[in-house]
Amino acid sequence: MWCCVEQQLSNLKSMTANLCAENSLPVCYADVVAAAKRLNGKCFKTPVLTSATFNKRTNSQVFFKCENFQRTGSFKFRGACNALMQLSAAEKQRGVLTFSSGNHAQAIALAAQLLQIPATVVMPADAPKVKQEATRGYGAEIILYDRTQVSREDLTAQIGAERNLTIIPPYDDARVIAGQGTTALELIAEVGELDLLLVCCGGGGLLSGCAIATKTLSPQCKVIGVEPAQADDAARSFRTKTLQTVTNPDTIADGARTPSLGKLTFPLVLHYVDDMATVSEDAIRSTMFFMWERMKIVVEPTGVLAAAALFDGIVKAENARIGVIVSGGNVEILDFRF
Repeated sequence: MWCCVEQQLSNLKSMTANLCAENSLPVCYADVVAAAKRLNGKCFKTPVLTSATFNKRTNSQVFFKCENFQRTGSFKFRGACNALMQLSAAEKQRGVLTFSSGNHAQAIALAAQLLQIPATVVMPADAPKVKQEATRGYGAEIILYDRTQVSREDLTAQIGAERNLTIIPPYDDARVIAGQGTTALELIAEVGELDLLLVCCGGGGLLSGCAIATKTLSPQCKVIGVEPAQADDAARSFRTKTLQTVTNPDTIADGARTPSLGKLTFPLVLHYVDDMATVSEDAIRSTMFFMWERMKIVVEPTGVLAAAALFDGIVKAENARIGVIVSGGNVEILDFRF
């Protein structure tokens, strides 16, 4: 599959590499293509699903790129594996450290296990148990902290310095961003050009990576990032063109509780993304239940953010070809009682 993509897009690779250099952006399309080649055989080619009911509701043709079927249950494995594969032998031997509420934690843990790299993860004590257990199951050491009292970034920096570990951030890392961009590259290679792509947004790694790939492969496609209304720092940052923050937002979409876009993702979002939208907690729940009940797939609250913008009518696009990134499926089912 990736050989076909490479043959079709080799001329674009050179063009976008030059464009990236001209704009002084931290990641460009050439990096996404390189990540795709690197990840070939290591990541799953996740399915693209459709729903006649969803199509009728939106009066469009909607393609769901289901990263809940990716290794570790989310798109995060793409970026984590791409980053770890590029470490030096010395860095691999010393080990890696990251901070995450769960999906990046699991991704780093499994990628490290496959590459025989020691891994340590700083996680909030209230992270979903299913994500904590999976991270431990992949062999990583977990250090829990109280997110209401401690800065995860500061704690990670302290531990990294004490143990001489290489820190792999969950989104603000060029290698991670490039890896996440392979999600959209794979989607467009399968379904063709799109009119609109909706992507969930926490720290902006998936959104910026997918926007880079999309704007190269389907230039007329509009890219919209979606986040919870109760964690709308990225939307505010996008509109004010000034980096905004949020502290411990009260949203069920735990993957979107990041305090802000990153130093790398913020300029990429401003450059490549067309708009931002926010969705309510009720919209997140109703969309998640729809996908559980009608599409028969397990998705987590963060994973349905993009779909919720369509399902709730926040984003409207009649008679369009729409891509929706379903970012993950790691959910504590018993937390959601009908």
